[in-house]
Amino acid sequence: MGALIVLVPVSLAMGAIGLAVFLWSLRTEQYQDLEGDAERILLADDRPIAPRASEFSRRKKETSP
Repeated sequence: MGALIVLVPVSLAMGAIGLAVFLWSLRTEQYQDLEGDAERILLADDRPIAPRASEFSRRKKETSP
C-alpha cells in the first residue's frame, strides 16, 4: 500500500509530461508532412548502403596475404 503513495503521483506526472510533449509537437507542426517522409524513404539513392558482394570479395583479396 505504501508503494501506491509513490507510484500514483509518478505515473500521473509521467502522463502529464507525455501530454505536454504531444501538445508541443502539435503546436510546432511536427505532423504536417507525414506523406512526404513516408515517400522520401522509398526514393532511390545513388549511395549504396552496403558494399556489393564483388567489392567485398575484391577488398578481401587485397587484404589477405
